[in-house]
Amino acid sequence: MGFIQKIRAFFMFDERKTDFKKEFVGGVVTFLAMSYILVVNPGIVSGRFSGNEASGILIPYGAVFVATALGSVLATILMALVAKLPVALAPGMGVNAFFVTIVLSKGFTWQEALAVSFIGGLIFLALTFTNVRKTLINAIPNSLKAAIGAGIGFFIATVGLRLTNVFKMDPVNGFSLGDFSDPVVLLSLFSIVLIVLVSAINKKISHFSFIISILGTCLLGIIMRYGFGLTNFGIPEFGIFDYSPLKDIKSVAFVGVFDGFKTLFSSHNIIEILFVIFAFVFVDIFDTAGTLIAVGKSANLEDENGQIENIDKALFADAVGTVISSTLGTPEITSYVESTTGVESGARTGFSSIVVAVLFLVSLVLFPVFNVFTSSAVTAGALVYVGVLMSKQIGEIDWSDLASSVSSFMVILMMVLTGSIADGIAFGFIFYALVKLIQGKGKEVHPIVYGTSVLFILYFVLMSVWF
Repeated sequence: MGFIQKIRAFFMFDERKTDFKKEFVGGVVTFLAMSYILVVNPGIVSGRFSGNEASGILIPYGAVFVATALGSVLATILMALVAKLPVALAPGMGVNAFFVTIVLSKGFTWQEALAVSFIGGLIFLALTFTNVRKTLINAIPNSLKAAIGAGIGFFIATVGLRLTNVFKMDPVNGFSLGDFSDPVVLLSLFSIVLIVLVSAINKKISHFSFIISILGTCLLGIIMRYGFGLTNFGIPEFGIFDYSPLKDIKSVAFVGVFDGFKTLFSSHNIIEILFVIFAFVFVDIFDTAGTLIAVGKSANLEDENGQIENIDKALFADAVGTVISSTLGTPEITSYVESTTGVESGARTGFSSIVVAVLFLVSLVLFPVFNVFTSSAVTAGALVYVGVLMSKQIGEIDWSDLASSVSSFMVILMMVLTGSIADGIAFGFIFYALVKLIQGKGKEVHPIVYGTSVLFILYFVLMSVWF
């Protein structure tokens, strides 16, 4: 058996009816859809986006960028080789904001926050070995699983539209349309129209619709910026190849988390530490659960019982990724829902994840170039269209059952309104258990759903009190 055939056999190309072209395209699309994290995570964790970078109390920007790229590379390769799923990993968006919050407002140093994240990773790992996380995910009712997938679709589309100001927050109405004279809004709408047109015109090239949209929109933006001098088109400068900020990783990787352990338990009471750990663990478990359910359903990687293939191995890779990221210098890593863009482009195996990992590694060298492709206006079309494709899972919800319909509706609604996958799942669990109890059908609910619902309520109470 030749090398190529060994790769095909290892990643089960024949069983999953895929080929190298589909896997490569899917990997590239997934990377482009989630590569914004290379800009956003360092911007948040370093305090650059919030104006706190100069204070020096957060992790240096260059160090976070390197940690983001390397952590994503290692965790995604692990997912590819162990779970063989088309799922990429990177630092979680909700978690990085929480990380900054406990440093800025709760008196933790960034080193101590990394230590807490590291402990959370070890707990994930322990839960994975005991099959608690796998059992939890498999206990979720099928209608809720479908709602989680559809809700994440709406969530992704909302992110794509909000980041580009196609709609914006309004203090009176909650949401309102953006300014259609804004070039960024127009470029975003162009990317959405382009991906729909490519998908509708020719079925043979529909698998390339994401790449065509991203490259086409990027090309238009570059032409408008450099050809016509319109600097407000959402396309950043190619930049200067200055790598000096990346040297800060030397004082952060491994050093930071171990320095954090030196002061963590002497500077904070155990109750406060336990709550922060609980919050980290809680958010990551359900963000990961939602992502794996969404990707598994989109890629048809479910068995006859509706359970995701290799989910225990995927959870293991996710947990190890968190431990790795904390030691490198960034909050915990999680499975990325943007992986569904690659799945919709044809990815079905872990080989596409290898492609993503390679591109994250290359980004360390060519970041000024990749920065152009991470513009939210460029990727808006891909995010919105994958939301369209994932929303079809609504049809799998049992709308004739009151508990299923109410809980599914709450999952979708709250994911969009709160901007949190975990919060949406929380409302779904709570309402499902509550309605079943009121109907006198409590025995139909898995005990784990009841236990998790209680934990969700406790989580909301503690978050309200602490913040």
